[in-house]
Amino acid sequence: MKTSVLIAAALMLPLVQACETGPSQRVLTTGAAGAILGAGAGMMAGGDDKRNAAIGAAVGAVAGASVGVYMDRQEEKLRQQTAGTGIEVERQGDQIALTMPSGISFQQGSAQIQPAFYQTLNDVAATLNEYPSTAVDIRGHASSEGARDFNQRLSQQRADAVRSYLTNQGVQGVRMSAVGMGIDYPVADNSTEAGRSQNRRVEIILTPVTQ
Repeated sequence: MKTSVLIAAALMLPLVQACETGPSQRVLTTGAAGAILGAGAGMMAGGDDKRNAAIGAAVGAVAGASVGVYMDRQEEKLRQQTAGTGIEVERQGDQIALTMPSGISFQQGSAQIQPAFYQTLNDVAATLNEYPSTAVDIRGHASSEGARDFNQRLSQQRADAVRSYLTNQGVQGVRMSAVGMGIDYPVADNSTEAGRSQNRRVEIILTPVTQ
């Protein structure tokens, strides 16, 4: 049995284990519910046992010794593709987080993706297709402005919209999850417009599926 430990922001991330269950059958299991990436982000990433097993069965997993190089190349490609677009790319351990401010990706108060943002998402999808042994967790976030229920629905709808768009660009649905986080995980002060603008965002968390 091989165990790969992912560490992000000084927190222990899930242990991803490859267990032999038969002569030629390998099942990926995750030792914890998920990984938390980013201070205050509260995002559970890469912790779906069934999904990880499905990804491993469909496209294979990354050998433990190769994970760093695999994610390095993916990060480099994503940074090149998103340069100047307003998307932030953050690397923590063996995870990559893409943060898309709603102001550049969605119409105000809407889950409709801005047409000007299509090409950027096309480029992101191309990289995800090039590196298929990666779980993709999409998280929608909202500011505290307006009703909580509305913001919860909007954050879910925006996460779903990104997932749907990536699916249409060929990213396998089994690799992705989409969850609306509502107003509960701000990264800035909701008492100012500048802070609220930062809190309205969609994050894509990329986690390698490992052996």
